[in-house]
Amino acid sequence: MKITAQPSSPYLSRRHLLLGAAALPVASSLPFGASAEAPIMGASLAPYRRFALGNFEVTTLLAGTRTVADPHKIFGLNATDEDFAAASEAAFIPADAAQFFFTPTLINTGAELILFDTGLNPAGITAALEAAGYTADQVDRVVITHMHGDHIGGIYDGTPTFANAAYSTGSVEMGHWESTGNEGFEAKIRPLQEQFDLLKGGSEVAPGITAMEAFGHTPGHMAFHIESEGERLILAVDFANHYVYSLAHPDWEVSFDADKAAAAQTRRKMLDMMAADRVPFIGYHMPFPAIGYVRAVDSSFEYVPASYQMMIES
Repeated sequence: MKITAQPSSPYLSRRHLLLGAAALPVASSLPFGASAEAPIMGASLAPYRRFALGNFEVTTLLAGTRTVADPHKIFGLNATDEDFAAASEAAFIPADAAQFFFTPTLINTGAELILFDTGLNPAGITAALEAAGYTADQVDRVVITHMHGDHIGGIYDGTPTFANAAYSTGSVEMGHWESTGNEGFEAKIRPLQEQFDLLKGGSEVAPGITAMEAFGHTPGHMAFHIESEGERLILAVDFANHYVYSLAHPDWEVSFDADKAAAAQTRRKMLDMMAADRVPFIGYHMPFPAIGYVRAVDSSFEYVPASYQMMIES
């Protein structure tokens, strides 16, 4: 049987196509004839990542990011320049600069909207909240994990940023900072101090959200165990400040750690637990969206960024 190709036929031959293309007029108005160039937009990151954890909804919020020079002055204070450079090269990152991320976490339990930490300033955290579809007035509770400036900076600036929120923090952490005369504490926490509920290890912020002592980075630094419908997550905060230097080398000293020996001990304890239980964690300074896993490798650990695990419904 002979088939005669028609213009709408799926059997058009290569010859028909070439002849048809040759007959088309060339015009500058055609898409492939356009000469305008698209503008360079600049690097950017979406400022939030949201996923379900059982009946909870968890949102990581990018409240700020910046490049920091000479990270060896911060990480691996007890490591040689050669070892630091080798660790950087093995991870395909430069040894002379690091990118810092500041990632508060928002948890909607269905009964409360709870914000963990507030970033560097009110503008940063409110912008991230708004990008994620929330307003600061919707936050029911603010939990301060520890009182370094990049965690308390957005809580207060003459007036409370979260007008309808209650506040929680660790009792050891509050006890330490209230007697230091620290400018950040005096400006950001002191005006709200009497409104804080104080937590200790095992305290429940809300059903399914339990405080964990993770001391060392600061005297009363707290992490949090999150569980809903059998699904678990560790809000690990600043137990580790870098996805390579702190995990592959948990005994490397970090300039920001108040008690470097205690911080290293806490780091190993938490990494051991998360690797053994295969439980995901959110790290405040991990590469955004700051969600990952821990894999044990010999006597150290490796960071495994989350991919689509949080998208699959169980």
